[in-house]
Amino acid sequence: MKSAAPEPIVDLQNVEKSFGPQRVLCGVDLKVYAGETVAIIGRSGTGKSVTIKHMVGLERPDSGRVLVLGAEPAKLSRRDLAALRLRMGYLFQSSALLNWMTIEQNVELPLLEHRRSMSPGERKERVLEKLRVVEMEEARHKFPEEVSGGMKKRAALARAIVLDPEIILYDEPTTGLDPVISRTIDELVLSTGRRLGSAQVVVTHDMASAYRVADRISMLYEGKIIAEGTPGEIQRCENPVVQQFITGDLHGPILGAARAI
Repeated sequence: MKSAAPEPIVDLQNVEKSFGPQRVLCGVDLKVYAGETVAIIGRSGTGKSVTIKHMVGLERPDSGRVLVLGAEPAKLSRRDLAALRLRMGYLFQSSALLNWMTIEQNVELPLLEHRRSMSPGERKERVLEKLRVVEMEEARHKFPEEVSGGMKKRAALARAIVLDPEIILYDEPTTGLDPVISRTIDELVLSTGRRLGSAQVVVTHDMASAYRVADRISMLYEGKIIAEGTPGEIQRCENPVVQQFITGDLHGPILGAARAI
């Protein structure tokens, strides 16, 4: 007797979303399973960030369903949505650190808000544990303006995982970083997923990063997922849009469509 197929931990079903006259998502279907890392690739402005905002309940679909850990964020009460979000970590593209707090204080903030039963000593040990994971323990007393862009990303990641989330969402984690620092962030994404056993969704247009971190890659184009597979399968995909995007070719259907606008 065959065992039942695992249920996805994140399940987007025919999701549509428009902002005024602009249709951004036109029937997105995407599943993410426990313990895997999925990269969503695509051109800037194609709806990648909007897609993960639906997962955390920052956006609501015009139609279709979004299921996260068995619940629909769009239908939850404010209290239940807040409880669901505590099971998720979100790494913002800008890092979103508070400039008037030290790195250590930034990482501690979710514990102060949501783990009030923890003693100061327990909070400190948890914060130091996560700062060690991202190799930022020595910089814990510095302020965000005193560290590099790569160090801000690492500190923001420590804050995102301080509650040991079941799902981690990364919005363009390597944007604006040089290749060496980007590789460091990629290694942190990999090691974090392994340590926590979390499902991870990485939004990126950095193909080198996507190939390194992803178990599966989904390409979003004109509001739909047009290709999905392992990094190797995406590299071999015969869809001309996918091939043009992943190779950066100047000639092909993407630029042809752009000229027609």
